[in-house]
Amino acid sequence: MSTKSLRVMVLTCSTRPGALGPQIQRWLTGAVRQRAAELGAELVPVDLTELNLPFLDEEEHPSSGVYRHEHTRRWSAIVDAADGFVAVTPEYNYGMPASLKNALDYLSREWAWKPIGFVSYGNTSAGTRSVQHAKQVVTTLRLVPVSATVAIRISEALQNGRLRPDAARDDAAIGLLEELTRVANALRPMRERQHADSKPGPLPGSYLRPLSPEDAPEVTVLQRCCWMDEAIANDTITLAPLHETVDEVRDWLTAWHATGLWLDGRLLGMVRVRADGTDWHLGRLAIVPDLRGQGLGRWLLRTAQTAAPDRARIVLSTGAKSLDNIAFYRREGFEVTAQTTDTITLVKETAPATKRH
Repeated sequence: MSTKSLRVMVLTCSTRPGALGPQIQRWLTGAVRQRAAELGAELVPVDLTELNLPFLDEEEHPSSGVYRHEHTRRWSAIVDAADGFVAVTPEYNYGMPASLKNALDYLSREWAWKPIGFVSYGNTSAGTRSVQHAKQVVTTLRLVPVSATVAIRISEALQNGRLRPDAARDDAAIGLLEELTRVANALRPMRERQHADSKPGPLPGSYLRPLSPEDAPEVTVLQRCCWMDEAIANDTITLAPLHETVDEVRDWLTAWHATGLWLDGRLLGMVRVRADGTDWHLGRLAIVPDLRGQGLGRWLLRTAQTAAPDRARIVLSTGAKSLDNIAFYRREGFEVTAQTTDTITLVKETAPATKRH
């Protein structure tokens, strides 16, 4: 299970004035809210009526990711931020509403490797034919439909225009959410790997991408795993990486340019850099203990150095008694420039002709 929360978009699909969809969406979010909190899922209601997407009007194919219109870019950002979806949809003439089909067709990459569940409503079939129609489309977009559904037969569910209380329906909604979150967590590595700004890493299937404040829980865990050796070598447990809270890590992830090495959704290593005049400060180089000795730290260090400006001084520090670290940095061309009782500072100057390969 990931330490990250899940963002579940609850999508109200009908744009017809007076449609039942908004009322069902309100019931759904209320029925599952407590369980969502327990599962670490954030419910994000989105109404296609308020989104006001015109019929698809982009010249480029959605797979290109080239969006000319602001409404497309806004929709792209909303969908990209989600980890899963619940579509609240009616059935129109044996199918899903055109508004849902249009919203799906606008995008491509943003949908990939995310689960989608359905809460349908209608008369004869309780909207289930709409769901069957939608499943043919969503799988093409690499969305993963879950088996659990909620189907509401309008004639039985309404009283004076309002949804009747129904414990069984509430339980079905919770079951849908539980399955959706399990699948969303299982698919997270697939979503991570196809991240727009990820690059191939040194291990088969690994990838490198910028770390954001949302990665703070994983970074916190990595630090506490990696800095115990430093604490032992330097005979102290006061090292900051061992004590920083998730909020403190989130703060420095905002201030530094940090990069993470991932494999199957697991954070294997990281490094952070920050410019200060002509100096390029580098730190928090870490590799999970079970993968040390395979050159991953060297690979991350060299990758971080390639981003430094020409003739910049790359500055880093380590514990005064961290002999393995000091020897490693010296082999990489760093020289000791300062030393205190607790820390050693090492510096390396980049050269314009040799630093980039």
